Amino acid sequence: MTRSLRTEAEGRLETGAAPPTQGAPMGLEAMTLLYRLASTPATAADARSLLHELQVHQVELDLQLCQMEANERELSEELASYKALFEFAPAGYFLIGIQGDIIEVNRAGAELFGTQADSMRGRTIDALVRTESRPAMLGLLAEMRASSARATCRVTLDDGDNEARESMVVASPVADSETFLLLFVDAMDSGNPAVSSA
Repeated sequence: MTRSLRTEAEGRLETGAAPPTQGAPMGLEAMTLLYRLASTPATAADARSLLHELQVHQVELDLQLCQMEANERELSEELASYKALFEFAPAGYFLIGIQGDIIEVNRAGAELFGTQADSMRGRTIDALVRTESRPAMLGLLAEMRASSARATCRVTLDDGDNEARESMVVASPVADSETFLLLFVDAMDSGNPAVSSA
């Protein structure tokens, strides 16, 4: 336990501001020892000292638990926020595995192909583009695996319609380097600096 935590625990005990006890009740062995020490005048001071140490230790544990719970709430809120940013982004985002398998897709990405996100998970990303664009998509994946640097390619989407729909794909590695994030942008917008090749 750090000194600052102990100081805070002792201060809270003195002022009666200790958090509600979340730990297990004092064990029988500890209570027996306290009773034995307290029942003899020569060791009563030791009993008080031991009781104080047990109380401080319990408050330290309770303070740590409160901090862990606060951290968990904060992380949950951040995760929910990032999930919402991904899910409701106005552009099509795909999180894919290193071999091109679709792990996650947002609503806009599913709408590009007129389907639901659930039906796309597990499929390979190159299956979403027309046959003539598959070499470009597979080349993009190979480039990402080789260099883990941002890369782009132009593809024609295979959305089941007869009209050709050109799209620029911007791929970036995710921190763990085992997944990639792909952004599909209408090829007419590819002059935008945000989607130009790195």
